[in-house]
Amino acid sequence: MEKQTNFFQSNTAKIIMVGFLTLILLIPLQFVKSLIEERSIRQKEVVSETSEKWGEDIYFYGPILKIPYKQTSEVVEYDAKSNVQVKKYVTETKLAYFFPEELKNTTDVTMVKPLQRSLYKSNVFNAQMDFSGSYVFPNFKINSIADENILWDKATIQIRTTNLKSIKSQVNLKLGDSVYRFEPTQNKQNDSMSTLETGLVNLQSLQQNRKQNFTFNINYDGSKMIHFAPIGKTTSAKMTSNWPSPSFSGNFLPNDKNKKITSKGFEAEWEVLHLNRPFPQQSFETLPNVKPHAFGVDFITTVDEYQQNERASKYGFLVIGLTFLIFFLIQSISKINIHIFQYSMIGLALIMFYTLLISITEHSSFTLAYVVAGASVIVLISLYSISILKNKKFPAFIGISLTFLYTFIFVIIQMEDYALLVGSIGLFLILAAVMYFSRKIDWSSGN
Repeated sequence: MEKQTNFFQSNTAKIIMVGFLTLILLIPLQFVKSLIEERSIRQKEVVSETSEKWGEDIYFYGPILKIPYKQTSEVVEYDAKSNVQVKKYVTETKLAYFFPEELKNTTDVTMVKPLQRSLYKSNVFNAQMDFSGSYVFPNFKINSIADENILWDKATIQIRTTNLKSIKSQVNLKLGDSVYRFEPTQNKQNDSMSTLETGLVNLQSLQQNRKQNFTFNINYDGSKMIHFAPIGKTTSAKMTSNWPSPSFSGNFLPNDKNKKITSKGFEAEWEVLHLNRPFPQQSFETLPNVKPHAFGVDFITTVDEYQQNERASKYGFLVIGLTFLIFFLIQSISKINIHIFQYSMIGLALIMFYTLLISITEHSSFTLAYVVAGASVIVLISLYSISILKNKKFPAFIGISLTFLYTFIFVIIQMEDYALLVGSIGLFLILAAVMYFSRKIDWSSGN
C-alpha cells in the first residue's frame, strides 16, 4: 500500500496525469477549431455572394475572326424503290476561326474599396483592358477550301469571356477604318463562357493588303482573378495594379526582368509565341479549348484573418503542453503541490485564448485581437499562479514564459517563407531549456 501511495506521489505519476489531462483538453480545443472553420466557411460564402454581385473572375479569349465557308461532300444513300445506291452531293455551311497574327494587351487593375456585408469584406477591382493587334490573310488552303467557297461577306469577329454582367461600357472594335459594335449571342460552344460578336465586317482591306489592324477596349468590374488566352501568333500582355500581393498563375509566368512587386502594387509583362502552345492559328468547325493554356493573375490575400486564426489554433497543443511543462518543472523544483484540478483551470484558460482571438478578430485586426487575447490569458494565469504557488517569483517567471511563447507563435504566424525554419529553431531552444532545468530532477523518488 505504501509503494502504491509513493508511486502516485512520484513525478512519473504526476507527469502521466498531466499528459492525460493535456490529451483530454484536445477535445474542447477541437471544438474551438471547428468554430473557427465554421466562421471561415461562412466568410467565404458571404464573400462569394458579394463578389458575384459586383463581378466574378475574368477569363478573356479573343478576338477571333469567324468566316463561314461552303463545303460539298458526297453522300451515298440507298433507294428502296429502285433497290440501288444513289450518290448525292450535299453542300453545308461551316465555320472557320482565325486568330490574330499579333495581339497586344495592356490592363490596368484598380483595387477599389472593399465591399462589406455584415462582418465580412470582399476585395474587388475594376479592370481597364486595351487591346490592339492585326490579322493576316486567312489560310483556307491548309484545309483544301477553294476561294469561291469562302463567304467573305458573312465574316464576323467574336470574343469569348466570363462575367458579362460586369462589363461597364459598350465594347466597340475598330478594324481598319470601320468601327463595329459587339453584341451578346447565343453560346453554341457548350461551356461556361459567353460570346460577344460583331455584325458583318468588311474584309476588303484584308483581302487586298493581306493584313488589317484592329483595336478595342473593355472595362470590367471583377474579383479573384484575370486570365487571358494567348491566341496571337505573338501575344504580348502588360498588367499594372495597386494590389500588393499578386499570385501569377496559369500556363505562363511573367518575364522576371520586367516584373516589379512592391507594397504599392505590381507590374508584370508576358510574351508568348505560337510555338509555346499546342494549337494552330486557325481552327475549322469548332473552337479549340485554350483555357488550360491561359495566363494571368490571382488577386489573393496572402494570409487572411481566419487563416491566421486557424494557424494559431494549430499550435494549441504546443501551448498547452509547454505551459503544463513549465508548471510541472516549477512543482518539481519548488516542492509545491499543484492539484490536477488547478491544471485543468489553467488548460481551459489557454483554450479561452482562441475563442477570444476569433471573436475579437471579427471586429478588429488580427494583431490587436492577438495582443488583447494574449494579455488577458497571461494576466489571468499569472494571478491564478500567485494563489497556487504562494509567491510572486514563479508567477512572474510564468508570465514572462507565456509572453515569450505567444510572441514566438505570433512571429511564426506572420511569416510565410521562413515559418518552418524559425519554428524549428525556436522549438530546439525550448527543448534545450527544458533539458537544462530538468537535469537534476530525480524521476524515481520525486526529489
